[in-house]
Amino acid sequence: MRITPDTTVLVRTNVRAFGPARELLKVVQQIGARLVVSPFIVNEVRRVLSYPRIQAMYHLSDEEIGEHLQYIESLSDIVVPMEGPPVVLKDPNDDPIVYTALAGQADVLCTGDKHFYEPNVLSFCSRYRIRLMSEVELLRAIRQSTV
Repeated sequence: MRITPDTTVLVRTNVRAFGPARELLKVVQQIGARLVVSPFIVNEVRRVLSYPRIQAMYHLSDEEIGEHLQYIESLSDIVVPMEGPPVVLKDPNDDPIVYTALAGQADVLCTGDKHFYEPNVLSFCSRYRIRLMSEVELLRAIRQSTV
C-alpha cells in the first residue's frame, strides 16, 4: 500500500503527539506500507513544526524535528511531482500534495482537510484510483484489511 499523507497528518505524527495520526505511522511501519512524499511535503512539515502555536503544543527541539523528518523519510518513497492545472481550487497551495500522490502512484491520500473532499478533487483522484481517507478511516480500513 502506498499512502500520501498531507502536511497536517504528518505534523500530528511527531514524537510528542498522540492519537490516530501517530498510530497510523506505527501501523504503516508494521505492515510494510510506504509513504509517498515529496520535498515540498517534507519542507512543509519542517516549517509547520516550527510555528509558534505548534511549538507551544509539542515543544520540539530542532534536533527532534530533524529526527522526525528522517523517520518519515525512512518510511517513504520521495517523488518529485510534476506541476499541473489547479485541482484544489479552494486552496491551490495543496495542489503539490495531490500531484505528489499522483507521481508516487499512491493508493490513498490521507487527509482530513475539507478542501480535498470538494467534487473536483474527488473526481481528479478517482480518475487515478487514489482514495481520500482521514487517518481514522485509513486505520480502520487497514485493521479490517479493506484497503
